[in-house]
Amino acid sequence: MNRPLDIHFEYSERAMKAITFIRSVAHIFKSRRIISAGRLSIWPGFAIALLLAACGGGGGGETGGASTTGGAQSSPSGASSPIAASSPSDGGASAPAVASAPAVASAPSAASSPGGTSSTAKPVIAPAGSVFYGMNGHANWVGPYQTSTPEQQAAQLKDLNMTMYRNDISNVTGAKNLAKFAKIMAQSGVMVYPVILQDLNFADENSAYQASFTLAQQIVSVQQYAYYEVTNELAPTCLVGAVDGVNPADYHNDCYRIARGVIRGLIAGIKSVDAVGKIIIGGNTWMHLGLDTMLANGTQPDGTSGHPIVTWDITAWHWYSEQGDITHACGIRCYNVVGTLLSFGKPIWINEVGMRPDFPGTVDQAATYMANDMMGRLLAIAPQYNIQSIQVYELYDDPPTGQGPYGIMLNDGVTKKPVYTALNNFIAANPR
Repeated sequence: MNRPLDIHFEYSERAMKAITFIRSVAHIFKSRRIISAGRLSIWPGFAIALLLAACGGGGGGETGGASTTGGAQSSPSGASSPIAASSPSDGGASAPAVASAPAVASAPSAASSPGGTSSTAKPVIAPAGSVFYGMNGHANWVGPYQTSTPEQQAAQLKDLNMTMYRNDISNVTGAKNLAKFAKIMAQSGVMVYPVILQDLNFADENSAYQASFTLAQQIVSVQQYAYYEVTNELAPTCLVGAVDGVNPADYHNDCYRIARGVIRGLIAGIKSVDAVGKIIIGGNTWMHLGLDTMLANGTQPDGTSGHPIVTWDITAWHWYSEQGDITHACGIRCYNVVGTLLSFGKPIWINEVGMRPDFPGTVDQAATYMANDMMGRLLAIAPQYNIQSIQVYELYDDPPTGQGPYGIMLNDGVTKKPVYTALNNFIAANPR
């Protein structure tokens, strides 16, 4: 944890460096959907010590799959090297903290889609107001998201003055369920947008691209949205070990290439059906900046360049309670994470902001920390770093068989935790 308990000891410089190193490794394993028995066997020294906690719009209770065909996506972009925390990009951009929200619109004519998917344009699920405050949910998961109706969830979000609702999908069945859910939520002024999940179980970049193209094409043919997020926290899967994830050499080359194929395929598949929907690059977390940097620059871990360049419209990132100051985050080294995100030249959405279940304090202390140290800090730096949306993770606790009580409400879908009240008060005092 980067916020140690208030216990005072004297440490040698060498011991402090060792503690910082162990913490940086712990962050690698705190991401949702990246832990398997095989990966833990690589780290026997850490497997027992680390608490595996949830983070992300990751996999859930969906079933089904996608077939494979193909397409292409590549256009120029660029990004600077990661910014050290000692030299933040304070003068980089002076942008308003609130994105101008598009009006509800009809979808343009969709491209014809192979594989039997409909080419008829669907009404776009788009925001009717501010996109600054939002929430994460899992409409396709079993548990409270199924037992609570869309109308109940919309009422809870409206009570919080939140108008964005991020939800994950990974197949056509889930896309159909989410489309029905999103239409009901839209009637209450809450905009749902999807994060399209795809794993990295492919032989090579081309097969990853082909499968992901078809998956996205099929999903978007079900329902068009104003925004699409492509993947969730892929970077930790490709890390070489106990590294910060900032530099290209921190990643396995073959794994990175497959991840690039997945991302490019999803974007191309979306654009083949919906040419105007905004692309959100899949949120990563902690200091795992290297993946997005390589995508933007056309480089890869083996040091070569001139590879396909990926472009997007919004840069997403995730930040949790133990990670400290996003402008001065420290693992093996310290970095201004949000300064590097700003260098991509796109608006930033912190679309997972959450409290770890193992936060060292009472539920009331956790609620205060969430409001003041997390939401308050991000709001304060939003104009400087062009942060245009902050989205809380998540609405409901997971069931006991899930990945932890991350919710601002219990998993009965009714009982509000102290953090719910703290967020309600914070947003009421800081409307956007």
